[in-house]
Amino acid sequence: MNDIAVGDDFAEGLDTRAMLDRYWKAIDGGNFDLAHRIYHEDALLDVPQTGERISGRDNIKASRAADPQRATISIRSVLGQGDLWVTDYTTSYDGDPEFVVSIMEFRDSKVVRETLYFAEPLPAPRWRAKWAAKIT
Repeated sequence: MNDIAVGDDFAEGLDTRAMLDRYWKAIDGGNFDLAHRIYHEDALLDVPQTGERISGRDNIKASRAADPQRATISIRSVLGQGDLWVTDYTTSYDGDPEFVVSIMEFRDSKVVRETLYFAEPLPAPRWRAKWAAKIT
C-alpha cells in the first residue's frame, strides 16, 4: 500500500514531523497534488538567490509541476518545533547535486511561508584537511 495516499486532509492525525516526512516523500515521487496540501492557500515561497517570490499554493504547485527536469531528493535532516521547521536536503538533476535548506513557517498546521536556499558543492581547502573529516 502507498503510505502517501490519503484523503482530502493531508495532516489528519499527523504531527508536523510526520507531515513533513509525507510531504518530502510526495515531492520526491512527483505527487504534487498530495504534497501541496501542506500549504495554506495564501502561502508564500521565497527563493532569495533568484529574487523570486511565488504567492499562493496553486502557483507554488504549478511552478514545480512545470519544471522540465525531474529532480531526486535526499533528506539529510529535518529539525524544528512548533511553527518553525528546517529541512536540509540534496536535490539532484542528472546526478549533479545541490545542497538545499528549506525553512517552513506553519500556522494552523499548514505552511504559510517557505524560504529555499540553494548551494552548489565546493571543494574543501587543503589547508583545513588536518581538522576536517569527509562527510559521507
